[in-house]
Amino acid sequence: MDLFLLCVFLPLVTVAWGQYSDYYYGPYNYGDNDEWVNVYRQGFNFQCPHGQVIVAVRSVFSKKEGSDRLWNYACMPASQSLGEPTECWWEEINRAGTEWYQTCSNNGLVAGFQSQYFPSVLDREWQFYCCRYSRRCPYSCWDRQWKFVVCRMTDYDCPFQNV
Repeated sequence: MDLFLLCVFLPLVTVAWGQYSDYYYGPYNYGDNDEWVNVYRQGFNFQCPHGQVIVAVRSVFSKKEGSDRLWNYACMPASQSLGEPTECWWEEINRAGTEWYQTCSNNGLVAGFQSQYFPSVLDREWQFYCCRYSRRCPYSCWDRQWKFVVCRMTDYDCPFQNV
């Protein structure tokens, strides 16, 4: 079960048809008093503490607020079998106003996000913070609601990298 929770956000897929609904995943602790990590139309940066990864997301859409969303995330420690992260990095920015598909390169797991809102296109650009754990690989992936692809992680080091 820990591996399932660990990989809820690996890889993360965004599609336009899901943008007008609210999203809530899991009965997780989303931080102090369930506060949002952003306010409408503002940028934000969220990172899990070292050794933790994103396991859940909560989002509320508002057309009145520039077709923007409030966001909140829940983190949990990575499974002990994965050990400590061997490296962490920021992925390339996904530009606002374009359709995109995002995974962490090098079999990384999502451990944070930063985002900036652009009123000219009523959209956000995103950058993902990813961490790699002992070159473990995702497998047995499936769609999770309208936004996510969920994968399990191997118990052995991977001989390949995802692209």
